[in-house]
Amino acid sequence: MDNVTTKRALVLINPKARRGQESLAPVLDRLRAGGLVTQVEPFKALPEIARDIVRLRKMADLVVVCGGDGTVSSAAVAVMESGLPMGIMPMGTANDLARTLEIPMNLVEAAGVIADGQARQIDVGTVNGHAFFNVASIGLSTELAQGLDPALKKRFGRLGYALAAMKVMAKANRFAARITEKGATIEVHTYQIAVGNGRHYGGGNVVEETAAIDDGHLDLYSLEMKNLWKLALMLRSFRSGRHGAWKEVRTARCVEFDIETDKPMPVNTDGEIVTATPAHFKVHPKAISIFAPAEQGGAFSSRR
Repeated sequence: MDNVTTKRALVLINPKARRGQESLAPVLDRLRAGGLVTQVEPFKALPEIARDIVRLRKMADLVVVCGGDGTVSSAAVAVMESGLPMGIMPMGTANDLARTLEIPMNLVEAAGVIADGQARQIDVGTVNGHAFFNVASIGLSTELAQGLDPALKKRFGRLGYALAAMKVMAKANRFAARITEKGATIEVHTYQIAVGNGRHYGGGNVVEETAAIDDGHLDLYSLEMKNLWKLALMLRSFRSGRHGAWKEVRTARCVEFDIETDKPMPVNTDGEIVTATPAHFKVHPKAISIFAPAEQGGAFSSRR
């Protein structure tokens, strides 16, 4: 037991997250009850996360990131390089990575998962060197991320997303893109190209029916319908990951993709705009260790 009580947790908190103003006291109490010594570091901007991890990694045995999916992804590269395991406190709006890993939304229960010490190796996706756990996309969701008022997002959560999405869809246009996979290139006209690493994205949509966050590959889809409003008929398919059955949705599975557009277009990773096309996507199998409940019968996707 003595060796457990010496473990040091670096707790990074994003006060701007949707639940960022909630008291951390019960969470810290639960971590300490599990034998962890905690050091809390608040940050004001996402780039500070990596700097804090690099600066303090020798003083910690694990990193706990408190925030939403974009916050967690911003920590990924530094955590990978540090070799430390990571815990997640789901304090954002969608919390899709926590959903994929079945981490409880109740913060004290999520702290209990970290204190229990059960860690899993999962894949990390990168686009132009920027990490993502759930999905990276070009097109509609990027326009949504750019147009979403942070105050609206924080106040109304998923409803805020829905209101912003209606505005984006009303003025969206298709764009030309070239997708390269295993040396073969195809040209498409699409409203959106999304590349998934995990299983859930967008508040519970499924990247692909059989997708898992530890399967060693990326899942791509491209929305190539002529009338965007047909997307409304596909919503149930997106919730189950069966959207590839529609002829207007192109799908592919690989370990690397390259996407080019006529003009540079922004790329959204887990809710944050981080880079632009041309974009190189790559999966890094089992690159990071994250505290999560014990598996019950196989890969993360097998119980869905």
